[in-house]
Amino acid sequence: MRKQKGFSLIELLIVVAIILIIAAIAIPNLLRARIAANESSAVASVRTVNTAQITYNSSYSTVGFASSLANLAGTSCTPPSSTGACLIDTQLGGGSKSGYSFAISNTTGTPVNTYNIIASPITPNQTGVRYFCSFADAVVRVNPTGAISTCDYTQTPLNQ
Repeated sequence: MRKQKGFSLIELLIVVAIILIIAAIAIPNLLRARIAANESSAVASVRTVNTAQITYNSSYSTVGFASSLANLAGTSCTPPSSTGACLIDTQLGGGSKSGYSFAISNTTGTPVNTYNIIASPITPNQTGVRYFCSFADAVVRVNPTGAISTCDYTQTPLNQ
């Protein structure tokens, strides 16, 4: 009888089973890490919009705060204007970044004296779990249970 070299079917099945067990442990942790990264990016983006709104309000005092993200972004920045101030990147100006969608709402007054920035996960429980918002006081607030339609003092301030 000739001696054969190689692995038996049982040995290969054991190796595949071990790889599947390791993957079953690692994949949920990877997804949680991705959600945490998306949420951190959303909070940073809300803070960026707050800073841009303050700068915009100072630069265009006759207009007040920007009424849309497009006004804060802009593509032609020579020179910047109230319809394209080039204060935020174009991806955020388009309304979505890192698994979150962003919208400015409740812009009232002439000049505009208030605004809400709301960040919502594009696919809840996959790209993010919590909803974030802020308004003219520049405090980022969080709602872990559901969508935010307007941002006010009833939402919990984010402790970071």
